[in-house]
Amino acid sequence: MDEYKKVLQIAAFLFEYPDENWRKEFPEYRAAAQELQNQQTREVFQDLFDYIEQVGHKEYEQEYVRKFDFSQNTNLYLTTHNRTDFGKQSNEMHEFKQLFLDNGYDVQKELPDYLPAILELATTVEPAQSKKILETAQAKIELLRERFIEAKLPQVFLLDVILSQIATLEVTEK
Repeated sequence: MDEYKKVLQIAAFLFEYPDENWRKEFPEYRAAAQELQNQQTREVFQDLFDYIEQVGHKEYEQEYVRKFDFSQNTNLYLTTHNRTDFGKQSNEMHEFKQLFLDNGYDVQKELPDYLPAILELATTVEPAQSKKILETAQAKIELLRERFIEAKLPQVFLLDVILSQIATLEVTEK
């Protein structure tokens, strides 16, 4: 599997709700992160895995709910962060939905602007298409990154990793 796909899968996992199944998969994803070639990316993931273990799974789940489920500023739905024009938000939501449909998928359990779903979609396609998917979400991810910085969330470094994958895909395509 391509390195960028592994990176995006691990990032998607770390942004998913930490339920019982997530906790069972935790060691597998931690081990996969240790196998990544890029040292900086590997360290970002390992630091977050360490943080989760230090906090404890139950406390991390509660923290996740506060940070991502109940916060308007730091939730993981990319079209909700600058919601001043609901028509624009609807168009953006449609654009994300179309990304899934154009690539042969449909989201059933989540809205199409949910960051982990977008990351998972980007792992199912060739690099050029993955780049297009990530570029569609890039401005929203950058805005979310600013919100994470303001809120002092350690997951900001995951967003840096995701954004760096766009640049990596650009380099490998040339």
